[in-house]
Amino acid sequence: MTVMTESQYPPGSGPMTVHDLEGMPQDGRRYELIDGTLLVSPAPGYRHQKIGYRLHHTLETACPPEFDVVGAPFAVHVGDRLELQPDVLVARASDFTDVDLPVPPLLAVEVLSPSTSIHDLNTKKAVYERLGVPSYWVIDPAAPELTVFELDDDGCYQQIAKAAGDEAFEAQQPFPVRVVPGVLAGRS
Repeated sequence: MTVMTESQYPPGSGPMTVHDLEGMPQDGRRYELIDGTLLVSPAPGYRHQKIGYRLHHTLETACPPEFDVVGAPFAVHVGDRLELQPDVLVARASDFTDVDLPVPPLLAVEVLSPSTSIHDLNTKKAVYERLGVPSYWVIDPAAPELTVFELDDDGCYQQIAKAAGDEAFEAQQPFPVRVVPGVLAGRS
């Protein structure tokens, strides 16, 4: 992952905006923006993609009609200096536009990759927390393992569950669904 800090912008250009992302090349990389700072990630690998697709299918099968499940690349942006592309997200169907989700999702999921894990576990987690995303899931394909964070009454993430291998996580938010990390990884 490459991070372009404010000091690396051309003189006088300042932090980037969501509008600036429209000019990024269509090269398979993921371009995200956090508070005007550009994060560039390589295209996800095979295992990463398979886990994301399997989770999408699991969520879609259990999804009530008032929600939608969407996989990356799909932009979540709140304001003009923030655009994220979670690997999988769930939001109210009525909140989507044809091109983006302009409000925080109800669930954001990131599948860890060697080049993104520090940002997924720290930077993005903090942004999702700040936005008030009720549930944030992180999947480690190597274990395989699912770590679940939910907002507490003070608006701070607390780890509420961790499931590994064939252990099941019985989610209640944003809707009831059973997730088994080993199944997502194709090991069960």
